[in-house]
Amino acid sequence: MTDKPELPETAVTVVREFFAALELSAVDEALELLDPAIVWKNTSLPTVRGKDRVATVLRSLGRPSLGFSAEIHHIAADGDIVLTDRTDYLHVGPVRIGFWVSGTFALREGRIVLWDDHFSKGNVLRGTVVGVARAIARR
Repeated sequence: MTDKPELPETAVTVVREFFAALELSAVDEALELLDPAIVWKNTSLPTVRGKDRVATVLRSLGRPSLGFSAEIHHIAADGDIVLTDRTDYLHVGPVRIGFWVSGTFALREGRIVLWDDHFSKGNVLRGTVVGVARAIARR
């Protein structure tokens, strides 16, 4: 019997696993993929620094009336830098708000140390209007 060495996960795999955990509301599993010194940036929003603060924000999405999902359209890596082109969805009750996001992730020793998302406020507004209209139409 031979012992197979554990293969390190690629940076793309780590980012995909992170989003999969968030979609399942498995916040603890998502947090395991973050470096303690994580920096989370979002266009025009305050920067969130440190795993504990990121955990607070992510756990707020675990409430029954809130949710998150993402559709990754493109993902590419150069070493420990991962770029994503995706549509994020915030679920607020019956309203599903979809908007385009460009994300940059930096990893160190297999953990995400930087999560930097860029999006258009206009696109978020459009997604909100469409989401509300669809929720009303389903009534």
